Amino acid sequence: MIKRIMTKSLGVFLALALAYLVLAVFVTNSYYQLILTLVLIWAVFGLSWNILSGYTGLISFGHASFFGIGAFATVLAQIYLSLSPWIMFFVSGLIGAAVALIIGLPTFRLRGHYFALSMLAYPLALMYVFLWLGFPEVSVPRVHDNPAAYMQFSDGRVYTLIAMIFLIAVVVLSKAIENSRFGMALIAIKQNEAAAEAAGIDALRWKLKAIALSGAIAAMAGSLYAVVILVITPQSVFGMLVSAQALTVTMFGGIGTVWGPLIGAGFLIPIAEILHAELGHLLPGIQGVVYGLAIVVLTILAPEGMFWKARDWVRSSRGPQKGEAELAVPPAVTEAPPVQPAAREISSDVVLDVRNVSKNFGGLKAVQDVSFTVNRGMILGIIGPNGAGKTTLFNILNGFQFPSEGQVIVGGRDMARRRPHELCRAGVGRTFQIMRPFTRMSVRDNVRVGSYVRAASEEEAARIADDALAQVGLAAIANRLAGELSTKDLRLMELARALAGQPHILLLDETLAGLGREEAVEVVDVIKRLSASGITVVIIEHTMHAMVHLVDRFLVLDHGQVVTEGLPAEVTRDPRVIEAYLGKNWVANAQD
Repeated sequence: MIKRIMTKSLGVFLALALAYLVLAVFVTNSYYQLILTLVLIWAVFGLSWNILSGYTGLISFGHASFFGIGAFATVLAQIYLSLSPWIMFFVSGLIGAAVALIIGLPTFRLRGHYFALSMLAYPLALMYVFLWLGFPEVSVPRVHDNPAAYMQFSDGRVYTLIAMIFLIAVVVLSKAIENSRFGMALIAIKQNEAAAEAAGIDALRWKLKAIALSGAIAAMAGSLYAVVILVITPQSVFGMLVSAQALTVTMFGGIGTVWGPLIGAGFLIPIAEILHAELGHLLPGIQGVVYGLAIVVLTILAPEGMFWKARDWVRSSRGPQKGEAELAVPPAVTEAPPVQPAAREISSDVVLDVRNVSKNFGGLKAVQDVSFTVNRGMILGIIGPNGAGKTTLFNILNGFQFPSEGQVIVGGRDMARRRPHELCRAGVGRTFQIMRPFTRMSVRDNVRVGSYVRAASEEEAARIADDALAQVGLAAIANRLAGELSTKDLRLMELARALAGQPHILLLDETLAGLGREEAVEVVDVIKRLSASGITVVIIEHTMHAMVHLVDRFLVLDHGQVVTEGLPAEVTRDPRVIEAYLGKNWVANAQD
């Protein structure tokens, strides 16, 4: 299905590309020829921005850094080393990737607007560096002996052809990324980075790959731009307007899709360039006005971009298609019969050994000297009043927080200061108190993301995902969007995503929260089946009537300390637990 859609989409693009080249053949005016070439270059630049910002959600105001580096590297290499732009086109890509990694390593520590603003600083700094080095304006040296060897042609249509070949290559690469493990990982990071990390995705590694590839393509676009324009200045390749063009053409057309930069560049660049030629002497910087107005109009009429607006309009005008109407009402799912806890046997092997774990936030001691062990096949319930430190303890077990002291032994290794994706690889799966679905992905794709930590191929990932969905009873709605699911199905989907990593230990953080009584019974039955299959479960939950019939042992926390640990029947009658958590009416109600 994915391959069919990809082939159809590329077919449409190639047909449009051919029509564009036919149009270019009949354009004889040199200025209009230049505009046709610039549209393609800025479309490539937008696609490079989209690979980082469109897929990861990290908005970059600094892509001019890579574009300008590529432009200056190409021109200066020809001036000082007599290197052909044919060579420097590819070398510039390597330089751009290296610069992107240097920029990305420190900058990816930031989030949100802090990341965006810090990216803005890099091209401004580079602009002043090149001015300080004495390059206020640099011209491409003209070559009269075999100019084609230096990418110099008297017919501007040749540049349009070169730019189109470059664009086709980048579009094919972008489409391949969209439907690959690379793209799925980036989209998961964009929609919920914490959930992606818990599913085994090394977010920093994937983001570094994205910025390196993005920087390489942007630098190659800058290299070609310098050859076409012939004269560059630090302001023209590092200026704010350059980064704004990458962002604007992509936002206008549609972020997170290959078509977005193509639509944006095809519409905005000709308008901006023609107005600049006709009115630039009266209104300097009119291109910035065009981009500013485009953003204002976009914000009002199509916040997600013209592509997504058009797609939604077409779908709504057609009405439900075959297959979509069937998915509107999910088929009934036959649940496996409930598994009784007495049917399970707990091994004597210890799979999780927590030793003297403490976590301090300044003067606040959220977790204090907590120790416990979990045997293979056990269901351990962690309970306590709000603020007892339960979620903080889970975050330590899962790598989202590092303990101030103590050890977390998993599989014989201390994993207390490892990142979530490392713990996932070690066999620790996790769900969250506040659900973290990838809402714009299908249920199957949500779970497939979790399988990448184990799967060696896309086929294996699909098989693991389908098996996990079958285990929780969601196979019948695998193609629905996650954003359309009920609370119960979202809880089960998150459980399936954790299962897709094939964990030995499942950490379930209030999996029953927000569920009705019957829904809670269904989810509890799923957890029982998983435990009966040999998976160890550690669960935080406030629904005590469900917990006493589910868990083998309780660990009770209060003010970050262990109050007691033991069998459900013992713990629920412990006066300290009743006073701290259950309340005096618990015993009477439990017996009703």
